[in-house]
Amino acid sequence: MEDRLIIFDTTLRDGEQSPGASMTKEEKLRIARQLERMRVDVIEAGFPAASPGDFEAVKAVAEAIKDSTVCALARATERDIQQAAQALKGAASGRIHTFIATSPIHMQKKLRMEPDQVVEQAVKAVRWARQYTDDVEFSPEDAARSEIDFLCRILERVIAAGATTINIPDTVGYSIPEQFGALIRQLRSRIPNADRVVWSVHCHNDLGLAVANSLAAVLSGARQVECTINGLGERAGNAALEEIVMAVRTRRDVFPCETRIDTTQIVPASRLVAGITGFPVQPNKAIVGANAFAHESGIHQDGVLKSRETYEIMRAEDVGWTANRMVLGKHSGRNAFRTRLKELGIEIESEEVLNAAFARFKELADKKHEIFDEDLHALMSEEALALDREHYRLVFLKVCSETGETPCARVMLSDNGVERTGTATGSGPVDATFRAIESIVKSGAELQLYSVNAITSGTDAQGEVTVRLQKGGRIVNGQGADTDIIVASAKAYVHALNRLQAPAERAHPQL
Repeated sequence: MEDRLIIFDTTLRDGEQSPGASMTKEEKLRIARQLERMRVDVIEAGFPAASPGDFEAVKAVAEAIKDSTVCALARATERDIQQAAQALKGAASGRIHTFIATSPIHMQKKLRMEPDQVVEQAVKAVRWARQYTDDVEFSPEDAARSEIDFLCRILERVIAAGATTINIPDTVGYSIPEQFGALIRQLRSRIPNADRVVWSVHCHNDLGLAVANSLAAVLSGARQVECTINGLGERAGNAALEEIVMAVRTRRDVFPCETRIDTTQIVPASRLVAGITGFPVQPNKAIVGANAFAHESGIHQDGVLKSRETYEIMRAEDVGWTANRMVLGKHSGRNAFRTRLKELGIEIESEEVLNAAFARFKELADKKHEIFDEDLHALMSEEALALDREHYRLVFLKVCSETGETPCARVMLSDNGVERTGTATGSGPVDATFRAIESIVKSGAELQLYSVNAITSGTDAQGEVTVRLQKGGRIVNGQGADTDIIVASAKAYVHALNRLQAPAERAHPQL
């Protein structure tokens, strides 16, 4: 009988560490419900001790999710662990994940602790966590650069103290597959009580090897992989959930394990995370990229037409790509709208929210003949943005742009209910629009990223714009969608400004 490979998703915790990818409680809930629908085993919902906002988000996810274990991260301190336990109180199945660094450089430069002190603190942390739950995970941070003898020593002690999952992080993405697989084999063979725990891995993608390292670990006996949707995460990201799952499923001849993931929910999850975080998926991204199942070469097209298996090792339908066309239209009613949102995993919290969203849907239906699922996801993200910390609101926009003339823009914003107008010229219509907004708000923020993606095909497709602003060391993303790309750009810029107005986002530790 095949072993179960536990899929531990950390999109809501480590994925949120991507610069500008912070999520609201409501956005975390939407993603968590999609992860549950996908049958993810463990959802790491956040780091409760980081901020009151993160605590509330973990608490909300713990209370909402019933079919997946909800995990909270905690440093190896009693306060962090108490905060994690409190946030998980309402969980049907809860896990506390505690960690402490074990590499020489981290112990000396960051912790300023001796190895013996680190061991004792790790043991204390696991014992504290066991007071609240039988499901305790321990991670030696920067394990890939730690000394093997010290790893064996500390892990043997934390297992004896009650840890049930041991996670080996390649925190800085330093390992290569052969080396990382060998590390897992050595730990499992050298530690006397190694058979009492599930062995897990958490790999970063700094050298582009996160998935390869994770799979090498699976072949060496690891039975949990920590990963994120679209490979989102700190710096170059984490191992991509979709690639791990489909590699194990497609190469059953190699991997002696299976997951319980409903793979048809992979693409919907990818689109949801991309829309909420403002991190679009590159077209050639494995599994979930727009070109993942596209064939341009004549030889490839001919082969696929004769037999799909000639050039496709997976079926597009198996990961959630569909040929569904129109979902709804301007004649669709509220019940059809609500039903389709529910099918997409979008929960409506109140009649007020439904009414506002339905009004936006009708406005969009007047602009577009066909409304797709992607449009509905963007519309609901837009609705969430409208309710989220709206200090500024776009009231009016007029842009003039013609060949040989300098583009100009006139903008009206509501600034805490007071309407203010600004005008500016720029090198293009978007530049003029942003300058006009800045003439009103005078934020002093630096534009770091401007990205446009078509949500669906066709000339009437909505454009989804991501704007990244930096000010005073803070980085925020803003999103906006509209059939008019200039309007979408203005919405995205205003949303980013609203996020800058909000209190500073939480700061996470990393594994």
